[in-house]
Amino acid sequence: MTSCLTGIDAVVHDRLLLMNQSQASTVTYFVLLGFPGPWKIQITLFSLILLVYMITLTGNMAIICAVRWNHQLHTPMYMFLANFSFLEIWYVNCTVPNMLVNFLSKTKIMSFSGCFTQFYFFFSLGTTECFFLCAMAYDRYLAICYPLHYPCIMTRKFCSTLVSLCWIIGFFGYVIPISFISQLSFCGPNIIDHFLCDVDPLIALSCTPTPVIRHIFYSISTLIIVLTSLYILGSYTLVLRAVLQVPSSDGRQKAFSTCGSHLLVVSLFYGTIMVMYVSPTSGNSVAMHKIITLIYSVVTPALNPFIYSLRNKDMKYALHRVFCGKRVMQNS
Repeated sequence: MTSCLTGIDAVVHDRLLLMNQSQASTVTYFVLLGFPGPWKIQITLFSLILLVYMITLTGNMAIICAVRWNHQLHTPMYMFLANFSFLEIWYVNCTVPNMLVNFLSKTKIMSFSGCFTQFYFFFSLGTTECFFLCAMAYDRYLAICYPLHYPCIMTRKFCSTLVSLCWIIGFFGYVIPISFISQLSFCGPNIIDHFLCDVDPLIALSCTPTPVIRHIFYSISTLIIVLTSLYILGSYTLVLRAVLQVPSSDGRQKAFSTCGSHLLVVSLFYGTIMVMYVSPTSGNSVAMHKIITLIYSVVTPALNPFIYSLRNKDMKYALHRVFCGKRVMQNS
């Protein structure tokens, strides 16, 4: 009798496994709700975000062209800035085109593979941005605190090495946790109340308990955000102390303008991502999460070209030449 029951239990267990596997394989796409509302609101949001998107592409492409064409800007600071602008272009292209399509679409569907591809690139590019901001802070620290040693330390080769490390570390940081999340069972529902594939909505849709994976993901995020932000703040604290000791008022003003623009970008970016990923259980509503994500993923990349060029005479001059269709030739 016991062996018979054991056999029946084994059959039931196998059938349950097969049912779970078939259910897990039913989710082949996700529905991104985005910003639901009447058609007029959808068109208004589409127009606004399209405008911001075009400004982002134009501004960051202009910075890349300005650095490329103006030989006076072939310095480490502007090389970092050109790479940062290139990163921002990819960052908005990761989310905005699909968001714009969903505004005009009735289905708002994204495939399973497309969702996790966006998830991976969104976090990898965001992590790369953190390391680029660190590299730019380090560059300003060397230039202002050690101006005589700066040309010997920040060589073209060393600058290229730092740029490469930012990209490599950024794109390898989340490979393992995101691959683990993609292997979870998703047996329905498949509706994501967001405009992109983010960690919390995806984990919430999983049929598998995931406290360990979620803890690992947020631990990595917190570690990267806190360590890079502390490094940046420490670097600019030393820069500020060095600037206050500069006897020339013109020198102080130039240093303040350059570092002030960097700190403004850092504040905009880190202020929003800390709310999202360092304190994810802060009790913010879904709508507030969408707005915060929209700020650091769409609005901030559009503001960066203006912030970096507003008080920089060399960049303003180079951008003027770019938009006038003229290249700045190297002075003989």
